[in-house]
Amino acid sequence: MATEKKQEVLALLEQGHAALLAALQGVSDEMAARTPAEGRWSILGCVEHIGISEDYLFSQIMAATQSETPLTNETREAKMLAFGADRSRRIESPPEGHPKGAFQTLSDATNHVLQSRKRTVEFVEANEEDLRTRATWHPILGNANSYEMLLSIGVHCLRHVRQIEEIKAELGCVGRV
Repeated sequence: MATEKKQEVLALLEQGHAALLAALQGVSDEMAARTPAEGRWSILGCVEHIGISEDYLFSQIMAATQSETPLTNETREAKMLAFGADRSRRIESPPEGHPKGAFQTLSDATNHVLQSRKRTVEFVEANEEDLRTRATWHPILGNANSYEMLLSIGVHCLRHVRQIEEIKAELGCVGRV
């Protein structure tokens, strides 16, 4: 991956990592388990979903097949970066991405996400190939390249950090420690 693109992805991944930790600062396990309304996810559910999704998208990168030519769609990449974290448009997660209650505590769920993120960052840092030549499948985008999958991992986390902030506001825990 070109140094410039690698740095962009690493910055996006770090931004999501920092934003998630900041959003979870001071959230108790009790607050994390509460849902703002019937059929909605809790903060704990959002964190679990971030981990499930990153693990799935990373597995798709690992299973990607080599293409003869780069599968570059710079317009789509720009739209992902510009609108991927925007929550004004609802995007339904595939059922496989829904939280299943795998974690009893917010700390456990967060640690899972952090371990997944560490693995993703290490992959990006070590990777030298053009990931636009590796074709895979994304549940929303359809056919995608592995570079787009990394962008998706980054903006997806930011999208759900915003959801966590919305839940905190609805539950009245904004600014509480």
